[in-house]
Amino acid sequence: MYHELTHSTGHPSRLNREGITAQAGFGSEVYSREELVAELGSAYLCALTGIETGTIDNSAAYVAGWLRKLSDDRSLIITAASSAQKAVDYIMGFQGENRVPEKL
Repeated sequence: MYHELTHSTGHPSRLNREGITAQAGFGSEVYSREELVAELGSAYLCALTGIETGTIDNSAAYVAGWLRKLSDDRSLIITAASSAQKAVDYIMGFQGENRVPEKL
């Protein structure tokens, strides 16, 4: 659920992420980046909501598969993690440096 929720933040009316807004075929670089962002966002949200780590092995294998496709990009994990954090901040309603929810 969190994986798909993270994807939803890429819509043009939200964070306007290329992985959602551009035509990207399965396995393409753009598609692969978006999958990595969604999986990282899902992991962040699981940590925030206290969901147990039972899914970590599956998530790690899933991320590893996409990383193999993108192994030539040395900045990939940094940019994907940043995009995932922005998605989580959007979902959680965090704003500003103090990361306090906009609405409770």
